[in-house]
Amino acid sequence: MNEVKLTLSLREINQILEALGNQSYVSVFELVANIQEQVQTQMKNTGPVETAA
Repeated sequence: MNEVKLTLSLREINQILEALGNQSYVSVFELVANIQEQVQTQMKNTGPVETAA
């Protein structure tokens, strides 16, 4: 599988996750888990991040 690296703000990632949350769990759970794993890995490497409510 070809991979693509994207650079997105935390706000944009949260918007994507929110949109995916409106889909069938079975259809998106692996994608959501993959996104969350990558974000967590990057956040560990960069330190704490402020999030806007």
